[in-house]
Amino acid sequence: MTKKAEGRIRVGIGGWTFEPWRGTFFPDKLSQKRELEYASSKLTSIEVNGTYYGSMKPATFAKWHEETPDDFVFALKGPRFATNRKILAEAGDSVERFFKSGVLELKDKLGPINWQLMGTKKFDPEDFAKFLALLPRTVEGRAIQHAVEVRHESFADAEVIAAAREQGIAIITAGDSEYVEIADTSAPFVYARIQGTSEDEKLGYSKKALDTWAERAKTWASGSVPSDMKSVGKADAKKPRDVFLYVISGHKERNPQAAMALLERLG
Repeated sequence: MTKKAEGRIRVGIGGWTFEPWRGTFFPDKLSQKRELEYASSKLTSIEVNGTYYGSMKPATFAKWHEETPDDFVFALKGPRFATNRKILAEAGDSVERFFKSGVLELKDKLGPINWQLMGTKKFDPEDFAKFLALLPRTVEGRAIQHAVEVRHESFADAEVIAAAREQGIAIITAGDSEYVEIADTSAPFVYARIQGTSEDEKLGYSKKALDTWAERAKTWASGSVPSDMKSVGKADAKKPRDVFLYVISGHKERNPQAAMALLERLG
């Protein structure tokens, strides 16, 4: 975990079960049962994709809690049953089931929930606002952080930021991606997913690109928005923000190296 005077910056990857990481990220003879333990010793957060496809057992979340350091955090993808639908405002039952599935067994290691919309999903102001209002701010007394991953270019609209800001929900920033880039802040935290790692770079990204992303993370943590990224709404109040930055997709084999290189730059 990287601490800044204004906000914490956490850097991680998507998941930890990936065969090409064995021998490149994980030590050769490391038991697969210890891969989460190892990954969480090198990174400060992980985004879990499995929760997007289906429910897991409460015991699984409890096990993850026990296998990771005290200050480690998991971001979870919300279920596709909530977001892959024509009318988002009808997702209430799916959202409720998700929070009853055992995710609270992560306790203080439960980080933001990523509600990922389909790339074909277009912005409908009324429906989007109703969906944001469905997302609970607390569950069983525990505060919940929500982030929405919009992908269609129609979401590059000031009204999206205004609606998210009203609810204190983050709009996820897609970096180095084919999806729309929105760097605006709308919550007490920032959630970024960068997707440009390359097979040609030993650390996934060039040193210059790693320096750039480290500086962008620091800018968000200080309460500002990186000036070299696209914003679509009015500027928000400058205030400290935690930052969750995940190296996702791209040349996946290099993602752990890129995440660790970013952590090194962040001190």
